[in-house]
Amino acid sequence: MLCDNCSERDAVVHLTRIVDNAVTQLHLCEKCAAAKGVETTLTVPQHPLGDILQAVQQQAAAAAEDAISCAFCGATSRDFRATGRLGCPHCYDAMEQSLRELLRRLHGSSKHVGIQYDVPVTHVLEKPDSLHDLRDRLRRAVDSEQFELAAELRDRLRVIE
Repeated sequence: MLCDNCSERDAVVHLTRIVDNAVTQLHLCEKCAAAKGVETTLTVPQHPLGDILQAVQQQAAAAAEDAISCAFCGATSRDFRATGRLGCPHCYDAMEQSLRELLRRLHGSSKHVGIQYDVPVTHVLEKPDSLHDLRDRLRRAVDSEQFELAAELRDRLRVIE
């Protein structure tokens, strides 16, 4: 059955009104019923008491969190919120619970689930102390069959000589 008001969606609210012994039935979808002031699953009543209790609970949690301090440096959670920095490495242990909650809110998880940064490998050769050291490294590279490294060392020896 379609909504009597919009004729687009299925009717899920069925109102029966009796006015002066006249019975009228109205079939409405959730949106139209909410627009007419009928409570549905879309219109959850807001109670100010719930908001007040939630605010009190948040204040109590914030006060308890402010009481946490690092035994090593004395930094508090309030200091961290003000500066964005922890006082020392021991602060991570002291404020672990609040830091986990912060990471969960910011990133959706308290554990890293993304791509890890890998440091690019560079084949920069150290400066040899002497020509003798460079020849010794070339001999070891050839013995261990590291021919690419051996070719680089050979080219460097040619440049120096």
